[in-house]
Amino acid sequence: MRVISSQWSIVRSVFCSALCAMLFALCASAEAQQPTKIPRIGYLTGASLTASPRREAFRQGLRELGHVEGKNIIIEWRAAEGNRDRQRALAAELVRLKVDVIVASSGGDTRAAKEATATTPIVMALELPKLSRVAVLGTSTSPGNAQVFKETEIAAGALGVKLQYLDVLAAKDIEPAFRAASKGRADAVLEIVSGSIRGGQRKEIAALAIKSRLPLMLERPDHVEAGGLMSYGVSLSDLDRRAATYVDKILKGDKPADLPVEQPTKFEFVINLKTAKQIGLTIPPNVLARADRVIR
Repeated sequence: MRVISSQWSIVRSVFCSALCAMLFALCASAEAQQPTKIPRIGYLTGASLTASPRREAFRQGLRELGHVEGKNIIIEWRAAEGNRDRQRALAAELVRLKVDVIVASSGGDTRAAKEATATTPIVMALELPKLSRVAVLGTSTSPGNAQVFKETEIAAGALGVKLQYLDVLAAKDIEPAFRAASKGRADAVLEIVSGSIRGGQRKEIAALAIKSRLPLMLERPDHVEAGGLMSYGVSLSDLDRRAATYVDKILKGDKPADLPVEQPTKFEFVINLKTAKQIGLTIPPNVLARADRVIR
């Protein structure tokens, strides 16, 4: 009996060892077959995502690093469309989704994200800590002015910036507008006045901005060359280059009606460092590094 008992003891030991080895192998196999977790990014903007060049630039930056949306990374896009209450709600929503990181596209988005979480990493794409009031020089009678100002209001709301609209109907209104901007304690001036006015008075506008020690932001680089602080807008030279390709297609027999209307794809950021020094403004090196051209 002892011999038999001893044999059964050995059999049980071998069986248990084999069973444990099999279970370990199965567990290891199951772990190996578990799908890799796909990172989830939350992108928060207080403005609109419709036709946003910044959205595509973010995607492009990820692709250059090997991250392809929908393939090995998930992006939760959230846009508040200028509504600050919705901005905070969307930030909280991204936290509930347990995203791995939140990208805040503006100062207002950063504040909303910081209110929503103290643990989720936040990447600040843009921060304007000292800008709270901007004077907007516009021409109410100019076609498209209302739409431009509406879009500007949406962007300002996302940044928590108040706008002071100053109507410039003629050249004689420019100097009073700058006096009103200074009286209203504007931190900067955004010029969207019609081309018929700004074309001939661009040097006067730039000089008044420098005299008032107000940063002047524009959409065309030639106005920065005239003394404005900075511009960001569509590359006009690139538009002309693209126009040449359309001419080429038409000359080769393509029907104009069959050619698609293209959206601008190239934008330019130009800074006048000389003007910055004149108004006592220091441009951070990381901002200068982003400029397509710096006028010294």
